[in-house]
Amino acid sequence: MVHEQIDTIDALMAHYVAGSLPEPARVLIRSHLEMKLDNRSLVNALELLAGEALENTSVAAIADRKQRLAAIFSSTSPDSEPQAVRRPETALFPRALRALVGFEVEDVPWRRRLPGFKEYSLDMDGCEVRLMWIRPGRALPAHTHKGVELILVLDGAFNDARGHFGPGDLSIADETVEHRPVAEKDRPCIALAVSDGPIRLTGSFRQMIGDLIG
Repeated sequence: MVHEQIDTIDALMAHYVAGSLPEPARVLIRSHLEMKLDNRSLVNALELLAGEALENTSVAAIADRKQRLAAIFSSTSPDSEPQAVRRPETALFPRALRALVGFEVEDVPWRRRLPGFKEYSLDMDGCEVRLMWIRPGRALPAHTHKGVELILVLDGAFNDARGHFGPGDLSIADETVEHRPVAEKDRPCIALAVSDGPIRLTGSFRQMIGDLIG
């Protein structure tokens, strides 16, 4: 996803502010900030530091000045900063996610992957982007990752050995994390996942078969 390791929320937010994340990961972070403002203060502080660093940077001549200015003036304006807004009950997806995929949760063209597990996936900017629907109480097969996987919980919740992840929460997993997410029993878990590498199944053969059967 980036050359440097992303293993903490702080590091992820720093890459977001620096503009070094691929577009799907950037949308995932914007969606997180719209759902929960917990990290908004951190992002604001990082943006302030970046602005101060830019002000202290020595002035340098711009190569191809006319062409660069023309590109800036012809570009579209960036989205406004994410805000905590009350969405209609039918609008489960944050605005940034709706803009990315082009539909709401009731219109997702789900594909059944395993009993009790559906997903919709697309490849974008070198990443696999997946919307996931997990049946209440359903355990996904134990696995680790050959890259970085970011998960944003949109509705419901899941648990793994690291703890509880509910609406608006972020999960960061890489090759150092082996987990077996289990959806909580009261409602389905709906989540957005962005990854830049495949998963590798782990666990015993008996557990793997049981998890795949569901």
